[in-house]
Amino acid sequence: MMDSLKLMRLAREALLSKKASNLVVFDVRKTSPVTDYYMITSGATPAQLKAMMNAVIKDIKATDSIRPRISGTPDDGWMVLDLFDVVIHVFQDEVRKYYSIEELWADCPQVT
Repeated sequence: MMDSLKLMRLAREALLSKKASNLVVFDVRKTSPVTDYYMITSGATPAQLKAMMNAVIKDIKATDSIRPRISGTPDDGWMVLDLFDVVIHVFQDEVRKYYSIEELWADCPQVT
């Protein structure tokens, strides 16, 4: 199994390849017993959300045996991809503003 830092970087590159915007990554290893990194990003349309998630899944499956779990649909405006050590939230802009989940992790360091 790939280490969590490599997994996070691979997922980040896949998201950016599909023009993810306002991507933030929180290192929650000292805060959360559930995961190591939370990634939050935005897409403009349901089709872009789907493309971003598909890119991450494709790249992860090509390099690791992780079986990702997905919640939400592109039409919901919010999808969550659980890679165990990395959790990815992909929002449409207005839904991201509404939920403001970055505030939950504001005390955690951001990964650049």
